Amino acid sequence: MKHFLIRWAINSVAFWVAIELLSGTYIFPQTTDIVGIVIMALIFGLVNAIIRPVIMVLSCPLIILTLGLGTLLVNTGMFALAGWIGKSFGYGFEVSGFWGALLGALVVTVVSFILSLFFRGALKKKK
Repeated sequence: MKHFLIRWAINSVAFWVAIELLSGTYIFPQTTDIVGIVIMALIFGLVNAIIRPVIMVLSCPLIILTLGLGTLLVNTGMFALAGWIGKSFGYGFEVSGFWGALLGALVVTVVSFILSLFFRGALKKKK
């Protein structure tokens, strides 16, 4: 449970950074309060946990053909999908095209990676 909460907090901070950096140009959020960002991070986490593995398996030939760069397309699609699903609940965001989704996914990925390095001790699974 602690692992899930830390991961959720990391994604929330990553979403906040992406919204702050790209808001008004590439991302148009419906809400920027803390509750909205936490809910968007939860939706993004659920999309990545449920839909992303299926898409990764289906796009495996594309990923192999592009030497892994196809994963960027999958991440871009998952970011845009999470925004669309969240928007239907009143907490999402609208992305201005492919480049907005790509930049948003990249920002969330980089910030999540950096924060995960700081919390790697807490995120390690005990044997």
